[in-house]
Amino acid sequence: MKHLIYRTTQSNRENLLRHGHMTQNNVDCAMPTWVCRLVPDVVAVICLVWMASMGNQQQCRIITATAALFLAVCGILLLVVPTEDVKEPPEFMYGIVLDAGSSHTAMFIYKWPADKQNGTGIVSQHSECHAKGGGISSYAGNKGGAARSLEECMEQAMQEIPKSRHKLTPLYLGATAGMRLLNISKPKESDDVLKEVADKLKTYPFSFKGATILSGQEEGAYGWVTVNYLLENYIKYGFVGQWVSPGRDTVGALDFGGASTQITFETKQTVENKDNLMKLRLYGRDYQIYTQSFLCYGRDQVLLKLLAHLITTQGSDRSIVHPCYPAGYSDSIKLSSVFDTPCNKRPTLYKPDDDLQIKGTGNYDQCLGNVSRLFSFNSCSYSRCSFDGVFQPNITGNFMAFSAFFYTHSFIKEATGISITSPEHLEDATHVVCNMSFQEMTNKVRGQESRLKDYCAVSAFVQVLLVNGYGFDFLSFPHISFQKKAGDTSVGWSLGYMLSLSNLLPAEDVLLKKSLSSGTWSALIILFCFLLIVALYFLFRAIRKKDTDNVI
Repeated sequence: MKHLIYRTTQSNRENLLRHGHMTQNNVDCAMPTWVCRLVPDVVAVICLVWMASMGNQQQCRIITATAALFLAVCGILLLVVPTEDVKEPPEFMYGIVLDAGSSHTAMFIYKWPADKQNGTGIVSQHSECHAKGGGISSYAGNKGGAARSLEECMEQAMQEIPKSRHKLTPLYLGATAGMRLLNISKPKESDDVLKEVADKLKTYPFSFKGATILSGQEEGAYGWVTVNYLLENYIKYGFVGQWVSPGRDTVGALDFGGASTQITFETKQTVENKDNLMKLRLYGRDYQIYTQSFLCYGRDQVLLKLLAHLITTQGSDRSIVHPCYPAGYSDSIKLSSVFDTPCNKRPTLYKPDDDLQIKGTGNYDQCLGNVSRLFSFNSCSYSRCSFDGVFQPNITGNFMAFSAFFYTHSFIKEATGISITSPEHLEDATHVVCNMSFQEMTNKVRGQESRLKDYCAVSAFVQVLLVNGYGFDFLSFPHISFQKKAGDTSVGWSLGYMLSLSNLLPAEDVLLKKSLSSGTWSALIILFCFLLIVALYFLFRAIRKKDTDNVI
């Protein structure tokens, strides 16, 4: 029967072509090739059914009508049967964060799929750029200097982000402790610098959202968000190809910048000072965290505080001996470089242009003693304090230490060969570093000559801060991981800032596309329905005629 239908269809199609009732070019369509090939056959079948109904070939009419009916039903079923929609990969959204730190400005470009997970974008680092020169606070009084320092990195952003996304890309500048200090000492100059960089950033074709000074608590909280995001403690891509919540405990964040240091961790304990309490919601979960920022306890400011302390205790603003500087090392600096900061109280008879002669002695015990006096462990109005009367709950869980914590840890490990996994190891390594001469340090570690003189003081400060200040002991200290990056992403507050802000950005719908365009799909449905009606009509007529002939 199959061969009969095929031969009959072919011969009638050839007859139609031969008599001019249809041509190959009559079916010229913008539909897929297989549809264009099918339409002439369908037309031939319809014509065959019509011709058969006019003759006496009764069985042929029934077979032909049945075949047309079968074709119509199959076509309709294939078009309307439920199928899964094909998801097209969403386009990327982009965001730019300028981290205006105390020592320099870094630009981070982030991207995430336009569809979001539980209200927060799946953000990854696209690239980064470090601006030349100092932080924007160092350009106070230098009109145009802060704006010019950002140009090179912003031009990089113009090249790396697709032009079609420029107007949709939010641009933020967040200034940290350097600008916080400038705002305290010279508020007008601080406002001028922020206005200058804001006006500059508005000239770029991005969606500028503002240039602001972050509070210490915000800086600490966003750093915590970054750490836990990179460790996939909020959400991860499961082996089944879906984003899932891993249900892990979060990790605390230890940040050590140029002008401040932050500690942040999740706690179930009562936070007695509400200024230290922050509540965040990420990926459908709520978090209660303790966060504290210590202004003037960043690396650069600590070194200046130590110099001021030595000048005060030794009673001379002309020359001092520095137990934290390597033995045999000497230096000369201006007094203005020590006291031109709100972190240090200026002497009564202060002459900023006077020179201060410094001679290193390299004595660990004396260095540790002087560094310890920069902290106050005496007064506390809460059930428990870290230092300087600041409340802190007990340390719990794992921690990641980054920024200057990482660089200090990396140096003392390289210089001493000691693996630092306990307070005792940190003390032993700091002792070795402080007793090294400047030449020994140079031989041990290359490429850091300008910073070598400060590593003993910074190492001693880290020791006092972590052990005596925050309360890490032989049980909790091994749970600190010193890291610069996690994967290909730098650890810091800027990614957490972008993650939180992505909650405010509109999500684009994921595009759904049928395997056929809607116009083609509709045309085929109409065609097959018409064929179905015609086939049923002629099949009914053929059967009725056969019954009539049998009766006669």
